[in-house]
Amino acid sequence: MHPGVNGKKYPDKPAIIMLNSGQIITHGQLNDLSNQGAQLFRSLGLKPGDSIAFMLENHPLFFPIVFAAWRSGLRYTAMSWRLQPSEVEYIVKDCGAKAFITSKFLEETAKNLEGSLRDVKKFMLDGTSNGYDSYEQILESMPAEAVDNECQGGAMLYSSGTTGRPKGIYRELALNPLPYTQEEEEDLGLGRVVEGIYSGDENTIYLSPAPLYHSAPLGFNTGFLSLGGTSIVMEKFDPEAALKAIQDYKVTHSQWVPTMFVRFLKMEESLRQGYDLSSHKVAIHAAAPCPVEVKESMINWWGPILYEYYAGTEFNGMTISNSEEWMQHKGTVGRPIFGELHILDDEDNELPIGEPGGIYFGGDTATSYEYHKDKEKTQDAISKQGYSTLGDIGYVDEEGYLYLTDRKAFMIISGGVNIYPQETEDALIMHPKVTDVAVFGIPNTEMGEEVKAVVQPADMSDAGPNFEVELIAYCKEKISHVKCPKSIDFKEELPRHPTGKLYKRLLKDPYWK
Repeated sequence: MHPGVNGKKYPDKPAIIMLNSGQIITHGQLNDLSNQGAQLFRSLGLKPGDSIAFMLENHPLFFPIVFAAWRSGLRYTAMSWRLQPSEVEYIVKDCGAKAFITSKFLEETAKNLEGSLRDVKKFMLDGTSNGYDSYEQILESMPAEAVDNECQGGAMLYSSGTTGRPKGIYRELALNPLPYTQEEEEDLGLGRVVEGIYSGDENTIYLSPAPLYHSAPLGFNTGFLSLGGTSIVMEKFDPEAALKAIQDYKVTHSQWVPTMFVRFLKMEESLRQGYDLSSHKVAIHAAAPCPVEVKESMINWWGPILYEYYAGTEFNGMTISNSEEWMQHKGTVGRPIFGELHILDDEDNELPIGEPGGIYFGGDTATSYEYHKDKEKTQDAISKQGYSTLGDIGYVDEEGYLYLTDRKAFMIISGGVNIYPQETEDALIMHPKVTDVAVFGIPNTEMGEEVKAVVQPADMSDAGPNFEVELIAYCKEKISHVKCPKSIDFKEELPRHPTGKLYKRLLKDPYWK
């Protein structure tokens, strides 16, 4: 629903509550702030179809900026605040952003971008830095009325690719008119999903513990907010603080990743049982496979309120499983709620029930996106039948429930974050003392996986703890710290075919036994 509708219906009702600070933005204020943001963008000459980008921590103005871009017909790109300046620069330029917004909290990264983004209008929250104007100061000068020709924009988020460069997931913008009087608007975020599947409505109180730039928190928050609900945003996840928030704010809905469940379960029993969670009706989780024992323990504790889904930022299809279904089909990620599910072999032939293969979705949503400026990657994801895949491997049972058996080739999922080894390998191989390198995920009790590197030194006498520290520090200068190895082992030679193909599985498998 349009923020102007909610602003009139629920002017004094909290839309966003920042958990740590207690700062509140009402639906009336969300409407005004997003109107002022839209006016600011129009004052810069931005037209429907143009792009902005922002790099923010979990900030009170995060969603006012999202709604401002959405209601002025802009394409908006939210990015991780953990990225290195070169990574931010690439995304800002690749998406064609005409404005870039960051915060004083990220000033060090921002300073390194000032020279490389001279043609981009730059704003900063909570203060200013050289080359950046105060977003709040300029916002105050803008009228709180809707812009002329208000129309529907949308997100273009970036997903890392095996080439080492992140790829924007591009969709044509609807640019549908958005009059204040129209209560049934085109979908905003996951509005229809949270309403139809998770029974979201204006009474929903949603706890959001994850970084907002991720596609799931971004989609679920905007979805619940568009219904007139309230989002409780955690600046940083803490398991006990989350339980206290559920109790104190009478949270009805929440969204998690499995690593958060692990941290919950490691709490002292007295702490776990010390909070009233009776208001909690729906706990959504995804992003990584959840160990069966972990999920069973969470259902035993919270009750049958867990809902798991499988989908990607590409949103070419989606499966969902509630707790009752999961208990009958342990390990499943559910059955499709949209998109036709297909399991194909390497030649795009349909595979029988129970046999693992590539997971594909057909239907209207299958090819509703493309990878920005990468036709090859787009085509590689489409079968000869016109189905599309996220690159995952799985199978279906006789009742049509999907099970994941492998992830994208050697993709690492650490704490719900997708990490692609090629980018890390590309960084490490540039070290003058490195001849060859392989990067993959190894088990981590809390995070699911952690990044591991195996390096072939140019001189084996360099191998050892000091060189390990040196290489990790070198990597952190090149790319985001979350993509860098936690540990490095050394080998005289890595297993490669004469053609150059690396037999990474030979290196990886021993760590998983």
